Amino acid sequence: MDLDTVSLGRTGLEVSELAFGTWRFGRETDAGNLEIDRSRALELLDTYADHGGRFIDTADVYGEGTSESWIGDWLDERDREDFVVASKIYWPTREDDPNGRGLNRKHLRRQIDQILGRLGTDYLDLLYIHRWDDDTPAREAMRTLDGFVQDGKVNYLGASTLAPNAWKIARANDIADRYGWEPFTVTQPRYNIVNREIEGEYLEFCRTNDVGVVPWSPLAQGFLTGKYQRDEDMPDDATASDTEGWEDRYLTPENFDALDVVETVAEEVEATPAQVALAYHLSHPDITAPIIGARTTDQLAENLRAATVDLSLDQFQRLEEAKAGPFDELL
Repeated sequence: MDLDTVSLGRTGLEVSELAFGTWRFGRETDAGNLEIDRSRALELLDTYADHGGRFIDTADVYGEGTSESWIGDWLDERDREDFVVASKIYWPTREDDPNGRGLNRKHLRRQIDQILGRLGTDYLDLLYIHRWDDDTPAREAMRTLDGFVQDGKVNYLGASTLAPNAWKIARANDIADRYGWEPFTVTQPRYNIVNREIEGEYLEFCRTNDVGVVPWSPLAQGFLTGKYQRDEDMPDDATASDTEGWEDRYLTPENFDALDVVETVAEEVEATPAQVALAYHLSHPDITAPIIGARTTDQLAENLRAATVDLSLDQFQRLEEAKAGPFDELL
């Protein structure tokens, strides 16, 4: 099975319908355990590529730069041009350095060179701002980011985790348009069947402006895999146990009601709940390519098989209605 490709908004790029996220590469849990080591990381990248995957997502803070370095090692054995690689800048990267964070020009310029060096490449296909920086004027940030494009270090720009504030992207793009600079043409919000905050204005903005939507957490940090049960304690070794407030956010009656719908559809199409949750994204007209992650090659191969799951219109609508969106609740 090879993944199909889809158009990445108005960039002209074609990317795999499922992107591969590498945030667990080199990540230490609160208990001091390494989630994914170098050997496993390379195996996961191999598995993704063996299924036709070509869209790799990382960030300068994943594993404190380790993720990018391992991807760079892996790419060194392959044709760089076969892959679309995305990274991100925003979070602090230098301890006790007040300028080592955000979107100020000093931090952006240092980090883009650090990113390219770790990846062992001359350019990024896509650079996201990892968050919005209210302390840096939007004009300064957009001018600096445009400079990366003009210098050939970056091909396209994206904005991650700004939902539901589409107006921030709109304002930045208006500045870019005014000065003839590169705009944001891709967004990376959180979105899944139980996290619906981007529905409404945010998705409408992306649809109207042909902005690619590459969601993170399509499985709601593992909740939509079905491994958590009502009225049962969360396993001590669950990755989600590292995330503050996870239980209060996800282990709610309304979310379990939504999960019931996912599991029912999964039985109907003879797939796993995770595959159905991903197939929902693949069937969604406003979603470009959800980002999937995995800790094992078997888990990754299973998730990639979501691309073979066909949902009927009725099944898609039931999943869409499994939990009220932010505007449904106002009706």
